[in-house]
Amino acid sequence: MTGPARDGAWLADFGERLARAGFLVAGGFRPGPDDDVPALPDGAPAATVLVVGSLSNTLLPILKERAEWHDGAPDPLDRYTRAALTVLADGARLGVVFPFDGPPYSPFQRWALRTGGFSRSPMGVLADEPHGPWLGLRAAFLAREVLPVTGGGRDGPCPTCADTPCISACPAGALSSSGYDVPRCLSWLVANPSADCHRGCLARRACPFGRDHAQGYDEASFHMRSFLDAAF
Repeated sequence: MTGPARDGAWLADFGERLARAGFLVAGGFRPGPDDDVPALPDGAPAATVLVVGSLSNTLLPILKERAEWHDGAPDPLDRYTRAALTVLADGARLGVVFPFDGPPYSPFQRWALRTGGFSRSPMGVLADEPHGPWLGLRAAFLAREVLPVTGGGRDGPCPTCADTPCISACPAGALSSSGYDVPRCLSWLVANPSADCHRGCLARRACPFGRDHAQGYDEASFHMRSFLDAAF
């Protein structure tokens, strides 16, 4: 290949460019035949997958300066994500896949779990120890080269959480050890338009992990409105 070697220094530089756009590399793995990773645009198989995430308190201030936030069209976050990360992917000669492309939809949670350090939470989202449930999965970059990343080998934090404060904090009773009851959550939100839940999920705020990254109320309200808009 031409251009700089895809080594740790390249990965760090690419991470800095991602950060300026409001994103971060959540982890990477080398895909196998059971991972359902698509081919690159030229048909070549991906040798490495980089899972990309964002933290709302970092991303939303950047988004609010963009045309997508002000043009009145739907889905400003998804449109900004596609625009910003497609430019970065093209510049780095990477393929890119988004979780909102589909159906069929790519198995982003399964890919994140392959990177290691994540666990499934009762809230339906993944959690890792540094970010708790606050890291949103935004894209995956596909590289034809083997990059210096390793997948697996670490468990996420949820299995170690004996108290499960997220479950007891949910006023809708939509969480249990069996998972997240989405219809029950939506019914509660519709029936209680003044509930604190509309300013952000109370179960997420009760999570003991990643509290330094908890969404501010403006960011949490934006995501809750997006959740309700998508549901109805």
